[in-house]
Amino acid sequence: MRLTRHGTQEVNPLETHLAVASGWVVGGLVAALAAIFALDARTGEAPVQHLYYLPIMVAAARFGRVGGVATALAAIVLYHVANRGLLLGRALESDLVQCALFILLALVTARLVDDANRLRVLSCTDDLTGLHNLRSFESHLARMVDEAHRRAAPLSLLVLDVDHLKDLNDHHGHLAGAEAVRAVGGVIARHVPAAAVACRYGGDEFVIALPAHPAERADAVADDIRRAVQALAPRLAGHEFAAGRLSVSIGVATRSFQDGDGAVLAARDAGERLFHAADQALYRAKDGGRNRVCHGAEESTASSVTAVRSGAGGETPGARPTSSRRH
Repeated sequence: MRLTRHGTQEVNPLETHLAVASGWVVGGLVAALAAIFALDARTGEAPVQHLYYLPIMVAAARFGRVGGVATALAAIVLYHVANRGLLLGRALESDLVQCALFILLALVTARLVDDANRLRVLSCTDDLTGLHNLRSFESHLARMVDEAHRRAAPLSLLVLDVDHLKDLNDHHGHLAGAEAVRAVGGVIARHVPAAAVACRYGGDEFVIALPAHPAERADAVADDIRRAVQALAPRLAGHEFAAGRLSVSIGVATRSFQDGDGAVLAARDAGERLFHAADQALYRAKDGGRNRVCHGAEESTASSVTAVRSGAGGETPGARPTSSRRH
């Protein structure tokens, strides 16, 4: 499940794949019901009739309650047609129980699958912001690095945190600080591209992976987020704040997998180096005055910084990182 999906008309290849897979599942369900009906009409035995449970469970698991109940109703119809005595009103109590079990099985299976999906979503979700948690993000990042290697495509990371959050906590309480972090998380969720994955990995620290984004596009996404946060006029813990009170500093790093050097880093190593470069760029954004975007290359040297975009719109060289990040 995508937690940071932004409204878009772009076609998602995964959704196309699932649509095709669903078509095959429907075909398989129809074939299974037809085969079970033929056996039931020939034998009329209870063990064969119990085979109707299988397509009902598959339909409920794949298509939810509606799909499961629809398949159960189809199984009931086929069960009656195969056993013509039921159509003449000679249904036994066991036949009524069988039909009730078809419906009940569909409902119970759909509920169990729904609960399992909810638990899966909760296991990879940050409670405060609704973004990915760190475990989920690391899994996605490893796959993105592998994909970037295969496609010889760029991969960018954004690392950001909320400016002056400690002052906000000290003057208005930690509830206001938590709501500020939630508000920034909402901005991120609304402004990242569909293929991006965003995560809150610390108290007020976020990381965003942007597959197939060269440096220029990554900078544009970062500045879009920065401007949107600055434009917020939030109500935090009962206090009204003017636009401009909240701001974020963002470090950006991009790795191109078109180097032609033949070196292939392990997914974990490449991801860690890219994160380190973005984190160092964030230090420079903080040292440069906050509320700005600083882009750095993968290597965390001072010369790797290309430019800084600030709230004033100017560009200045990045400063050397300090030993501690200042909020």
